[in-house]
Amino acid sequence: QVQLVESGGGLVQAGGSLRLSCAASGRTFSIYAMGWFRQAPGKEREFVGRINWGGGRTLYADSVKGRFTISRDNAKNTMYLQMNSLKPEDTAVYYCAASNSYSSGSSYYQYDYWGQGTQVTVSS
Repeated sequence: QVQLVESGGGLVQAGGSLRLSCAASGRTFSIYAMGWFRQAPGKEREFVGRINWGGGRTLYADSVKGRFTISRDNAKNTMYLQMNSLKPEDTAVYYCAASNSYSSGSSYYQYDYWGQGTQVTVSS
């Protein structure tokens, strides 16, 4: 019903910045919220943050609060993740997710659609 495509990943030095994009297509009218998750080698998928599609309310993991900012362009069906002050521990594959349910939070099972992921590597 919904297709998601991430872009913007790459290699950056610690302290640098990257901006990820997630473009949604298909039945985008069904989206209530969009979020970002990440998965590092040998670790479980971790919540990064999400934004409600209607009101724009955001929620962030403590590990990225103050450094990462989520925004969206409803007309373009696109969500962004601005990542500043990057740390080596931010290295992971970052996944875009979308939910067609109310009160989408920090659990992966609350999201219905997923992108293919984009690699972010932060060097020391």
